[in-house]
Amino acid sequence: MIEVLQGFPEGVVAFSAKGRVTRRDYDDVLIPKVREALAGDKSIRCYYELGAAFSGMGAGAAWEDFKLGVEHLFSWKRVAVVTDVDWIRNAMTALRFMVPCEVQLFTTVQTAEARKWICAD
Repeated sequence: MIEVLQGFPEGVVAFSAKGRVTRRDYDDVLIPKVREALAGDKSIRCYYELGAAFSGMGAGAAWEDFKLGVEHLFSWKRVAVVTDVDWIRNAMTALRFMVPCEVQLFTTVQTAEARKWICAD
C-alpha cells in the first residue's frame, strides 16, 4: 500500500509504502499524484518512505517505478528515500548515477533530516 503524505510544501510529492506494494498502488496513488504535481511545475521533489511496515514490492510495482523515473527523468529536482531495507538502499546506491538530480538516502532514524532536506530550496 502506498499512501500520500501530507504537510509538505508545493512542489514536493511525498509517499509512504507499507505492506506489500503492488502495481495497482502505483496506478491508483503514486502515478496520478506525480502527474498532478508535474502539471503545475516543470520539476518536482519526491520524498519516499519505506519504513518498518514495508514488506516488499511486486514485480509490476518495480516496473512502474522504473518507468515513472525514466518517463520523467529530467523532471526530478531532488529525491529523498528513507529506508532501512538493504536491497532498496543497495539498488539506489548502484543506480543513483543514472538519475540527473540530487538523490539522498536516509535511514528511518533520519526521517526529520530527510524531510528538512527535501523541503529545502
